[in-house]
Formats: sequence, C-alpha cells, structure tokens
Amino acid sequence: MAVDDKHISYRIYLVAVFIFLMAIAIVVKLTNIQWVQGDYYRQLAKQRTVRNFVIPANKGNIYSADGSLLATSIPNYEIRFDAKAPKTETFEKYVKPLSDSLATVLDKPSSYFQKELRKARENKNRYYLIARKLSYTEYVKIKSFPLFNLGAFKGGIIVEQETVRKHPIGKIAERTIGYDKIDPATGVEVGKGIEWAFKNYLNGKDGKILKQKIAKGQWKPIRDVNEVDPVDGYDVISTIDVFIQDIAHHALLKQLEDYEADHGCVVVMETETGHVKAISNLGRAEDGSYYETTNYAIAESHEPGSTFKLVDLMAILEDKVADTSTVYDSHNGVVKYYGRSVRDSHNGGYGKVSLARGFELSSNTVMVQAVYEAYKSNPSKFVNHINSYGLNKTLGLHFKGEGRPYIPQPGDKHWSGVSLPWMAFGYGVSVTPMQTLAFYNSVANGGVMVKPQFVSEIKEWNKTIKKFDVEVINPKVCSPETLKKVKAVLLNVVKKGTGSKLYSKDFSMAGKTGTAQMNYGGKEGKSALYYASSFVGYFPADHPKYSCIVVVHKPNTSKNNYYGADVAGPVFKRIAQKIFTDAPSTNKIKQLDSKIAKQESSYDKYDLESRKKTNQIPDLKGMPGMDAVALLENLNTKIKVKIIGVGKVKKQSIQAGETINKNTTIVLELS
Repeated sequence: MAVDDKHISYRIYLVAVFIFLMAIAIVVKLTNIQWVQGDYYRQLAKQRTVRNFVIPANKGNIYSADGSLLATSIPNYEIRFDAKAPKTETFEKYVKPLSDSLATVLDKPSSYFQKELRKARENKNRYYLIARKLSYTEYVKIKSFPLFNLGAFKGGIIVEQETVRKHPIGKIAERTIGYDKIDPATGVEVGKGIEWAFKNYLNGKDGKILKQKIAKGQWKPIRDVNEVDPVDGYDVISTIDVFIQDIAHHALLKQLEDYEADHGCVVVMETETGHVKAISNLGRAEDGSYYETTNYAIAESHEPGSTFKLVDLMAILEDKVADTSTVYDSHNGVVKYYGRSVRDSHNGGYGKVSLARGFELSSNTVMVQAVYEAYKSNPSKFVNHINSYGLNKTLGLHFKGEGRPYIPQPGDKHWSGVSLPWMAFGYGVSVTPMQTLAFYNSVANGGVMVKPQFVSEIKEWNKTIKKFDVEVINPKVCSPETLKKVKAVLLNVVKKGTGSKLYSKDFSMAGKTGTAQMNYGGKEGKSALYYASSFVGYFPADHPKYSCIVVVHKPNTSKNNYYGADVAGPVFKRIAQKIFTDAPSTNKIKQLDSKIAKQESSYDKYDLESRKKTNQIPDLKGMPGMDAVALLENLNTKIKVKIIGVGKVKKQSIQAGETINKNTTIVLELS
C-alpha cells in the first residue's frame, strides 16, 4: 500500500512539474508576445481591422479641337449571385420572376436562368456570374429585379464596378489617342499615344479613406472626412479635328483596300501651327481587314525615295551651285557611280532637261548628277544642309517610340563613295513620314519649320492649366529667293509633272511623288522586295492652310500601278478637296465693326426720343415698327399699342403732340 502511495506521489510531482513548466512557457510566450513581438501583432491586428482604402481619382477626358469627345472614362458593372444568401422560401418565391426579368435584358430564355440559378444553389456557389460589362442603366435595371432588389444579404446580389476607357468616335485615331493600363501579366504600367504621354495630367491623384472592419466582412469609414481627398485629372484638348480625321481615315482605308496594301499612314497638319488635324495608321489583319495597329507615321523610319529630292533642290539653290534652268543630260536613263547604276523609272530617260524639269519628272539621273557634281569634293556641305533641316534627329514628340532617322555623315564607318549619289534620290537614308511632312510644311509656312503638335492645351473645366504654343524648329530653312523657286517647282509637279493626274483647275495643290523600293537588300532576294508609294505636299498652293503626307506600303503590284502618283496621290487629292468642299462655311463679314452713317443717324433719333419723359404722343412716322413700340412703352404713361401690317410706321391713330390718357390705345399702320 505504501508503495502505491509512493508511486502516486511521484505522479503528482511529475504532473506538478509539467504544469509548472507549462506555466513558465506560457509566461515566457506572453512576455515575448507583449514586449518582444508586441508591435508586430498590434500592427497585424490593426491591419486586419483597420485599413486604408484607395479612392480612385476621376480620369480626365480627351477632346478634339472641335470639342468632340475622343476618350472618356465610364463605369462598367459585373453582377454575380451568392446562391447561399437567400433563404429557401425567398429563393423559391423569386427565382422564376428573377429569371423572367433577366431574360428581357440578357437575351437568353428564362428557362436557362432558372436552371443555372438552381444549379448554383445546389453547388453552394457564392460567386456565380450573371453578367459582365454592363452599362450603368443596365446595372440599375437588373438591381431592381425580384430577389436582387432585396440587397446583398437577403437577395444575394454581388456588384463589382470597374472604370473603363471608351472612345466615343470608335476606332478612328485609336492608335494616336492610345491607352494607359496595367499589364495583367507583369503588373507593369504600359501605354501608348496621348493617354500615355499626358498621363500625369489625365490621371489625377488617388485619395485614401480609413475604414474599420465590422460584421460579415463589411467595412465602414472611421471618420466623416477622407484621409486624403482624390484630385481629379485634367482634360486634354487635342489638335485632332474629327471632321478632317474622318475624311483622312476613310480616304486611306479605301486606297489600302483597293490596292490590297500591307499598311499605310496619312497625316494632315495645319501649316502655321504644326497642329496635327488628322492622323491615321492602318495595318492589314489576317482576314484582310484594316485597323489601327502601329503608329507608322511616327514610329516607322524608312528610306523615303523621291520625296527626299526636295532636300537636293533646296540645298543646290541655296548654295547657288546650279539653278532651276541648269540643263542636265539624263544619259538614256542610266548613270553609274563606283560600278553601281542609278536608273530613271522611265525607260530611255528624259533626254536633256533643266534641273526644275528633272525634279518635276522625278528623274533620278538628273537629281543625282546635280548633287554629285556640286558636292563630290565636299559632301559635308550637302549633309550639313540636311542636318540644318533637322532630318538627322528626332522631332522630340511627346509620344514614346518615335522612329530614329539615319543620315550618313562623311567620315563615319558606313560612309562610302556611293553614299552621296544614293542620298540624292532618297536611298541610304532613313526618316519617318512625320519628319518628311515637317520639312515640306516649312516650305508651305514661308520657310519656318514648326514642330508637329498633337495637344493644344490642358484644361480644368473652363480654366486653362497649360497651353502648348507653336514651337519653331528652324526659323529659316532657306532664303526667300530659294523658297519662291521651290514652291513654283512643287506646284508644277502637280500641274505637269509626275503628279499631273491629280491636277484640278478648280483647286490648287503642290507637292512631290515618291516611290521607294523596300527590302531590296534582304536575304530573301527579289521575292521580298516591295514598294512604298508616297505623296507629300500642301494645299491650297497659293495660300497653304494644310500640309499632308500619304504613305502606302506594299501595294499589290500585279493588280495596278505602284507609283506614288497612282497609289498615294489620290488619297491626298481626296482629302484636300473634301476638306474644302464639305467643310462648314467660314465666310467672314467685312468691315463688321465699321459704322454706317444712315444707321447711326436712325439710332441717334430713336435714342433721343426714347430719353424724353413726356405724356405727349411722339411723331412715329417713318420709324420701324419695333422701335415705335419700344418707344411708346418707355413713356411715363401706360398706353396700349395695336400694330397693323409690317415695316415702318406710315400712319398713327393719335397724332403727334396729343396728350396721352390712361388706357388709351394707339393704332399704328405699317408698310
């Protein structure tokens, strides 16, 4: 018995020691939690019960120059169903009415929704998708349907909202308007176009509000005011004109479809300001349709071909090494430099022609000879002209991805004997369509080269935050004498040169055609070679208001012609003529503010009579009816007026000078 008692005592001691050790461990753990890890757990508890929520700022809109909405943010709604939330009797009572209502909006039969809703309830699905990408009107309507109108807890409706960017005018200029979004794969912010370039103005600043977690996973604000109030984004006013944009887009689209081309671009720019009024970039999809893909006008740097010959002409005339009347022999359409041939597109060449005529006919042999003879001993002098025109560097546009030009410089490792003659007809160099347009625009703008602009100002409601003024790249690209000659030759290109098919006696245009072979040095050989057709110029030729460039890549050569005058030229002409024939009237009234003696005399007479405070009838004869009525109403004594006819007063029932009695009626006969 004593032995058993002893064993029991040992067990009691063992249990006591264990409990003691547990107590020490608990004390140590509590001490550790309280003092060592206290800050961590207090912060964790606070995070789980109190949290800062982001209050998204309203993103600014993008408007066209004429006030049309190009991009705006609208809410999109997604509705889901918590199938466990409604009670059984509630669900059974409303499932059919709800299904009937959903069928009217979502274009599916009521039986489909009944089946799906019951299935979701059987599977205890707490997040069943009803519909997504709903407008606010659709959301409000569905929210009022039977069962859903009981709310989240009783009806099981779950509403999720997201803000999406919409383009009210559709796909037109979509690539230039651009986007700014988070890449779901990487979580990195990405974007293009105006949306991305001006995101700091458009996006505003998000706010913050502190909320506390309450029952059933709900959160409520701790304070009546926000921790940080959101600041809405500013509106961006673009230079795009929707009317001109529509013309340019459809003119380019038609030509791309007709020639089954790979891609193309068109830009219309206001001459004096550099404001881009229209820009369209269309690439071909696998199904043969065209859509805005790459911003070719800005990003695609390539050999321009014959449109580059304006550089030749301007440099030669400016340096006075030749004149427009200087004659060159086209040598039957072939000249050679360092064993390589330069050919004219016209077999047999053009015989002996002047420099001006060679330019008008886009003769490669004439232009190359003119440049090579003038600058072969000092090619840097010619290249310096190109550099002074800004064609050796980017335009510095707000958009990212601007194509980098390439102008070989004497002394570079890539410079060779053929560099100079090849540059003369637009090969061995690389520029973007926008750069070419800026250069031609300088001719239209009296020799002043301005930077192309896509945004005119930043606004907050009616308040201007920032205005983008005209930015001059080069105040004088050439002398007035050179400019006059160059403009005359560009006009003749359309009148009697390679662009003669575009000529219209009713509407003057000036410009230059271009046809460049592309990918001629590729590994695939001749099978990969294709053409880029272009036309660049301005209109009207006498008083240029707009400049424009059209570039079409890889037209189907088996279907039709591939020259710039045939492929790109008609787009230019269609845009130019439609702008001025379809545009709203902007006729100005001359001498609007000048004073007309007869009107002044009539007004003075009326004003003098109206100032008289009298109870006598004035002489109203010869006075316009409306003036007579106003004059009578201004008298001290009330009088009723009856008018017969229209025009001026020829007879009054109460003669001038008679006393006015109360409630008297005067009859005025007008003629």
